[in-house]
Amino acid sequence: MKIAIAVDSYKGSCSSWEVSEAVEKGLRSILNNVETLKIPIADGGEGTVATLVNGLNGKFRNIRALDPLGRGISCRYGILPDRTAVIEMAAASGLPLLKPEEYDPLRTTTFGTGQLILDAMDQGCKKIYIGLGGSATNDGGVGMAQALGVKFNDTMGTQISFGGGELSKIKSIDITGLDQRVQATEIIILSDVTCPLCGPTGASVVFGPQKGANPEIIKVLDQNLYYLGNMIEKYLGKRVTDVPGAGAAGGLGASLLAFCDAEICSGVEEILQILQVEELIKDVDLVITGEGRIDAQTVFGKVPVGIAKIAKKYNIPVVAIVGSIGEGAEAVYQSGIDVILDIVNRPMSLQEALDSGVVLIEHCAETLARTLAVGKKLEIN
Repeated sequence: MKIAIAVDSYKGSCSSWEVSEAVEKGLRSILNNVETLKIPIADGGEGTVATLVNGLNGKFRNIRALDPLGRGISCRYGILPDRTAVIEMAAASGLPLLKPEEYDPLRTTTFGTGQLILDAMDQGCKKIYIGLGGSATNDGGVGMAQALGVKFNDTMGTQISFGGGELSKIKSIDITGLDQRVQATEIIILSDVTCPLCGPTGASVVFGPQKGANPEIIKVLDQNLYYLGNMIEKYLGKRVTDVPGAGAAGGLGASLLAFCDAEICSGVEEILQILQVEELIKDVDLVITGEGRIDAQTVFGKVPVGIAKIAKKYNIPVVAIVGSIGEGAEAVYQSGIDVILDIVNRPMSLQEALDSGVVLIEHCAETLARTLAVGKKLEIN
């Protein structure tokens, strides 16, 4: 039996590689003659850089950049053998870089993400993938653009400060200082977020609460992003407000579109293509996929469904091993997943489940292997 293990990371618990290793170990504890193929996957969020660097024999590069509150930190991105850069905006501008008491979308900035882009261009990269998951920001990507040389001036002709709370002070946008290399660089956004910049389904309303915004602050942030969109249209002649995905990463998508002529694509679909996953799995007997939580949102550009769609082209059964099963998870059965297995095998706290992820995944895979072994015996009899 040949089994492909193509899984996403379990956020806050295990990397996609750790999940893959645990699944393989559980399978091999029961199935002696199984052949496994490990293909760690990401969707543009956490783990994207590691997935592509490890999968394509690239290298990591560490640099100093500003975190969401403007403090210097060490962060990394990837450079593939063909000089394509892979950046996770969360590496410099992500929520995990802050303590919960520091969450403040009125002040957090994407400036560090711009510094990562600059360094990639310094390294000669002409193509850059940018994953937009896990942001701590709601500045519409203004900080990123500032790092690239764009000036957002107030009534005094002075650059505005960092954060989503500053956007209403913009009175002019000066792009004469924009790094000229940007126009010669292909920038591709990896994201499964399709929300517009502002409005009831926009960046502030949908994602503001998880970044520390209360209803009053959300209203301010939303108004400020709407204002930013109008200023971009006024000074650049580009309407980005209503573009699907412009609201990704607190509006970073909008500024990448406006100032970098970026292209937005489905993170999981692009990564599956880059890694040539279809070619790798088309002749396997079973595909095991998974993610930290499977629910109604999984059908919208998440790894398990992306994998399942490929597998079903070749009539390959698909099992999802997941950290938890949320509301609406049954929707994935219509997208090619045949079975969902939850790794939590007894009552436990969320923290215990997160801390025990590897062991729980291994035990779940062992249970799956035992089930496969029974099926094989029934088939023989």
